[in-house]
Amino acid sequence: MVALFYQVPLNTVAKTISDGFGGILGYIGLVIVFGTIIGLILEKTGAAIVMAESVIKVLGPRFPTLTMSIVGAVVSIPVFCDSGYIILNSLKESLAERLDVSSVAMSIALATGLYATHTFVPPTPGPIAAAGNLGLESNLGLVIMVGVVVTAVAVLAGWWWSNRFLNATPDNINAADALAAMPEGMKTRDDYSHLPSTTMAFLPIIVPIILICLSSVANFPSAPFGSSMVAEILIFIGNPLTALLIGLFLSFFLIKSSQKTQEISNSISQGLVVAAPILLITGAGGAFGAMLKVTPIGDYLGSTLSALGLGIFMPFIVSAALKTAQGSTTVALVTTSAMVAPLLSQIGLDSELGRVFCVMAIGAGAMTISHANDSFFWIVSQFSRMSVAQAYKAHSMATGIQGVTSIVFIWLLTLVFI
Repeated sequence: MVALFYQVPLNTVAKTISDGFGGILGYIGLVIVFGTIIGLILEKTGAAIVMAESVIKVLGPRFPTLTMSIVGAVVSIPVFCDSGYIILNSLKESLAERLDVSSVAMSIALATGLYATHTFVPPTPGPIAAAGNLGLESNLGLVIMVGVVVTAVAVLAGWWWSNRFLNATPDNINAADALAAMPEGMKTRDDYSHLPSTTMAFLPIIVPIILICLSSVANFPSAPFGSSMVAEILIFIGNPLTALLIGLFLSFFLIKSSQKTQEISNSISQGLVVAAPILLITGAGGAFGAMLKVTPIGDYLGSTLSALGLGIFMPFIVSAALKTAQGSTTVALVTTSAMVAPLLSQIGLDSELGRVFCVMAIGAGAMTISHANDSFFWIVSQFSRMSVAQAYKAHSMATGIQGVTSIVFIWLLTLVFI
């Protein structure tokens, strides 16, 4: 439609779309697939539960809601927030009962923790795709490092809001048991006959993140590792594609089955099924961005938006509008990044760090807000036995506060570093 409206030569339309679609997926596509498969294996082997329990042991019971928020933030790095909430629901309920803390407060703490890393920290597919659209596919380490800092602020904002419900009780206790509606193949802790060690549970996600970050450091203009063979090796193994492939191989060691080869094959197949819609959305976003670059709309929007002086708030507003309208965080991240990519110079974010902050701003918008058109809203409300009204007050408001707090913090960072 954009091509027809702006009378792009018809003989170039198909090539522009295919180049845009293939350009983004040619590199970032496999990264998304590898990250998705690793997350699925962590779910299926119980490694995600081990990660959560390890965090609880370290932090202790002194601040239960904060502990729950951090648990969510850690687990959601490799695992989708929807799946993460279902996996950790029984752990959250047992912890709430043991420590005599409101399950509503614990539910919101968990949900906001999961949501924070889901929108800000690769290798979650949304941030990876947004980074790819903005030309950061070779510098994901910087996105991860800044994302962790912004995530900390978002987690604290969600934790603060969750503490307002310390005396609240779920108001939908007569609802059918949510566990009865658990998706096929989803397990609780009691369903696992064998759980991996803490070290093995963390390795598939920690190793790739460390390698990617080291590679980004090695690529700094100051060349902290020099031009030695060590620097070249770090840059190679820290390439996101290589790093996540290493993480994928490490995740295979978590599978303890007499039919290990078949289990690995099944995990890869399921990972491709889960990743397929994300890849299509990402590719479509790349095609849309490519089309915007060959039409006058990019220059028009750039000059108009730069005149408004919105700066870093522009991608946030666009992403928040898309998220609120259609419900999917990933779609909001991918679509907004594709729209904003041609406009970076006009809004003053065309530097490497500016692009990273733009990814963060889009992520902040993509979490504002989660309501009835978002599957995560229904998972949180149903598994926590909250009515729609209570879920709006507790969960939706929490995600709104997280988004606004995050964009204000990101804006302050741009004042200092850009």
